Amino acid sequence: MPTYDYVCNACGHRFEEMHAMSAAPLTKCPSCKKQKLERLIGAGAGVIFKGSGFYQTDYKNAAPPSTGGGCQPACGTPDAPAGCKMNKKP
Repeated sequence: MPTYDYVCNACGHRFEEMHAMSAAPLTKCPSCKKQKLERLIGAGAGVIFKGSGFYQTDYKNAAPPSTGGGCQPACGTPDAPAGCKMNKKP
C-alpha cells in the first residue's frame, strides 16, 4: 500500500497515512477535526527488493546478441575457421 502525504489547510498539520490506492482520500484532520485536509502529490518511493530470489541473471537474455550473424566471432574475417560459410571481408 502506498503512503500519502496530507496537510490541513485550517491548522497546517502535516502527516503521512498509508492506505490502499482505491481508498478515498482522507478529509478530516486528526489534529483540529476540521474537514480541510488536502492530499499532497509526493515523489513516491523506489522499488525495494527484499528476501531471496533476486539475482543479477534474472530477466537477462539467454545468449548475448549476435554481432555479425556468424557462428563464431571470427566469422566473415580472414581469421574465420575452415568451414565458415560467411563471405570473407578483407
